[in-house]
Amino acid sequence: MDINYELYKVFYHVASSLSFSEASRKLFISQSAVSQSIKTLEKKLEQPLFIRSTKKVQLTSAGQLLLKHIEPAINLIERGEQQLTDSGTLGLCQLHIGASDTICRYFLVPYLKQFHEKFPQVPIKVTNATSLSCVELLSQGKVDLIVSNYPNSRMDSSCIRKTVASFQDVFIANPASFPLEQKEISFCELNQYPILMLDQKSTTSEFLHNLFLRYQLELVPEMELSSNDLLIDLAKIGIGIAFIPDYCLFEPTPELYIVRTRETMPRRQIIAAVNSGLPVSPSAEEFLKLLPETAGPSSEL
Repeated sequence: MDINYELYKVFYHVASSLSFSEASRKLFISQSAVSQSIKTLEKKLEQPLFIRSTKKVQLTSAGQLLLKHIEPAINLIERGEQQLTDSGTLGLCQLHIGASDTICRYFLVPYLKQFHEKFPQVPIKVTNATSLSCVELLSQGKVDLIVSNYPNSRMDSSCIRKTVASFQDVFIANPASFPLEQKEISFCELNQYPILMLDQKSTTSEFLHNLFLRYQLELVPEMELSSNDLLIDLAKIGIGIAFIPDYCLFEPTPELYIVRTRETMPRRQIIAAVNSGLPVSPSAEEFLKLLPETAGPSSEL
């Protein structure tokens, strides 16, 4: 079909905001021009893309399908324009990384510092999202690369460029509230205690649920949160036994100890991944060079 790119651009902004007025503001054109562009596109495609009402705008199934393909294309074009017009050091453009707040705090900071010192004129943008959500950001072309926990059910292993660290998850508890230091406890026994863990949108939750299912156990956590730091704080005051990556424990503290489990806890990895279907920006390539490399991803789970 011979359809003007500008029509797709207008569609993208309306579809991503579900607002004709918001699209008008972002594109610096009138709302009537936005409406006319959408009508023209719908006529060319011979099907409606939006359900319009006085209160809200919704995508039709056709509109949802089109957005799925248009969004990464728009992001790719914008990234290309940015790389051509950016006058940063050595021609590098903005570095945009997707990572969870835990990985940012406990792993990425030294490497971001190194990159900034090496290329001080290159802007760095970090989008915080769970490792599962980061895969979606990558597939849509919204970020240059992601640094994620692995295994990750949404990730195609062909996207992995580097395995940058290996770690082990641990259960931690307050000795006064849960005096189990001298014991080796099974998952079945552990399941009788209040378990604190990350919410179901995380790879950590996915990992632990799958691990318990391997032993025919249904895990019903006492509390699900979005922060490992908060899990540590609640474990310290005896609310429950928290499940966290071991790299979140800076140093031993009398308020916490690691619960020894009878079953072996499989190791996980932190990986750096790019969209294999898109060109990798020079900034992302330079950042990847700074990251360490360790043994490849595990297939234990």
